[in-house]
Amino acid sequence: MISLKIKIVCLTILILGLAIGLSAWHNLQTQEAIIGQITLQNSRILSDTIRSSIITNMAYGQNSEVANILAKISKEPTIESVRIFDETGRILMSANPEEIGDLISASELLAYRSGRTSFVDTHPSRLYHSAMAPIANAPPCYGCHEPETQVLGVLNVHLSLRELHSLQRKGREAALLYSTLTLAVLVLAITGFILYYVDTPIRRLVRGMESLERGDFVVAKIEIDSSAEMAQLGGKFNLMVGRLKNLMETTVQHEREMAITQEKLLHHDEVRSMNSTLEERLREIEFLNVTLEERIGEIEEANYKIADLASDLEAKNTTLAQAVSRLSALYKMGLAINSTMDLDQLFGLLLHRSTQALDARIGYILLLEKESWTMRIGAALGLPEEFDEQARVPLRPGSVSHWVVEKNEPLLIRNIAESREFSRISRLGFSRETVICAPLVIKDEVVGTLTMANRHDNLPFTPEDLELLSTIAAQASVAINNAHLYQEQQTTYLSTVQALVSTIEASDAYTRGHSERVTRYCLAIGRQAGLPHMGLRRLEQAAILHDIGKIGIDAALLHKPGELSASEIEILHQHPSIGVRILEPIHFLREVREIIEQHHEHYDGSGYPHRLQGEAILLEARILAVADAYDAMISHRPYRQALTEEEALLELEKHAGSQFDPQIVMVFLCLWRENGLARKTADG
Repeated sequence: MISLKIKIVCLTILILGLAIGLSAWHNLQTQEAIIGQITLQNSRILSDTIRSSIITNMAYGQNSEVANILAKISKEPTIESVRIFDETGRILMSANPEEIGDLISASELLAYRSGRTSFVDTHPSRLYHSAMAPIANAPPCYGCHEPETQVLGVLNVHLSLRELHSLQRKGREAALLYSTLTLAVLVLAITGFILYYVDTPIRRLVRGMESLERGDFVVAKIEIDSSAEMAQLGGKFNLMVGRLKNLMETTVQHEREMAITQEKLLHHDEVRSMNSTLEERLREIEFLNVTLEERIGEIEEANYKIADLASDLEAKNTTLAQAVSRLSALYKMGLAINSTMDLDQLFGLLLHRSTQALDARIGYILLLEKESWTMRIGAALGLPEEFDEQARVPLRPGSVSHWVVEKNEPLLIRNIAESREFSRISRLGFSRETVICAPLVIKDEVVGTLTMANRHDNLPFTPEDLELLSTIAAQASVAINNAHLYQEQQTTYLSTVQALVSTIEASDAYTRGHSERVTRYCLAIGRQAGLPHMGLRRLEQAAILHDIGKIGIDAALLHKPGELSASEIEILHQHPSIGVRILEPIHFLREVREIIEQHHEHYDGSGYPHRLQGEAILLEARILAVADAYDAMISHRPYRQALTEEEALLELEKHAGSQFDPQIVMVFLCLWRENGLARKTADG
């Protein structure tokens, strides 16, 4: 039989020969394709270049120059011939004068008529690439040729392929030599590898087996370290030799013991006694088996009880996890809704947390307006976009909110299709599947409802969900009441301070109504500039209170006619800082105080009290500066007459970029010119 190593070497040579042969063949095919493509491109470029030169000379009537061109081109070593023939195949002009008047070969004429303008022609005596380019008749040629003739001739260029094919042959020979050398090196390397790493360990293993057959266990052990796998195989073989040695020794020992036992069994009485004892042992084993089966039954019954207890425990753990999750949601809800006193922000947080905790797709807060017996939307999530959230919803029978407000109780509707009292389509423009609703109660009076509809998992709401929503509604009611009280407190503070400002202005005919007009200007500019709701609110409060610091300025100085001295101006410049100190005890006006303090800062940094510059000045303060300056300029003062509105606007434009923010001035001018902002404000 053929040995394994010869089979492996032969198979390796075959696979490598096929792989290297296919690679060499593919490279040769690629080289041939590249040479053909290069020849095709060169022939096209050369043909087009020669044709363009011929057409140019023919256009200028230099027909004799065409022959010179052909003669010059034919001298190139890579060009076999160049000529011009007509559509019948007769040669009209040629670099070789002897060809003129002859016919071209039938293969070339057939190729031209079939549209093949570039091909390789294998001539018996030479190999060349033929390229043909028609010379079309053009208006400059009508003087020498009939206009009906479409083609004046066909340019035919023969490119020699001898050098290219010589290079291709050399490349083929080099590829064959490289492939042969590569195959030889790989075969030698693989053969050496197999001999060292496979054949030598196997020979050692065979010698060990031969020693094992002879019973020579010591010599049978081998050592192989050519590779990890062979070392492992040698170790397993040595282990097998050791176990076989032990097994043989044990077998010999057992045979000796059996011989002794057989001698003892020769005694009949001893055999009977042993049989009797054996029967007794068998009966005892049967009894033990019966007892064991009973114990196994008891263990199985105990396992069933343990499984039931585990199931109950898992259910209780699930319920406990749900309870913990709901308590966590309530805790987070309490932190969220008690973190703000702004009703809009409060409603948004409340809805977001509630829909998240109850996995609801739709949630909304409706606030009761008792005079019209309607509900308005405080906040909503998931309602259709086309629904107008500013609309009022009438309270009528069939409405979930009507039922909750009337009963002052929470309501659970697991499936709206099973409840005839309520319609499937809500007045808010969506289809209801399952609904829970809880009242918002302040001082035993319903002020609104909190509603969740349609879970994301399409399951109905449960009594536990209703209980959670009721708890959330109770928390929300307290937070809403606190927010109302906070807003009433803020309103009281502001009303008191505003009354103080009005008292100051009432004592001076020149500044009466100044704060109200400045407030209107500021709100108009702020809305046009895109200030958010809270920004407009701060701007409004700052505009009302911006001159409260004048309480600390001597009235005689405020009403002094004529020009003020430098020291008097310095005293007057203190009124923003005085206003900040007056409002400092009112905590919620902290941001408003900053606006008041900065409303006399100039955009270029030349203002007071801190000489802030550009974007370092709050946007609200920059708006207030423009509005305050404009109203001051169009109002009478003890030391000057009022300017006209147009003069005041020119002053604003003049100082835009220095005293005022140019963007705010631009917004104010646009408002004034488009809709008469200043006149409307002045008229009240």
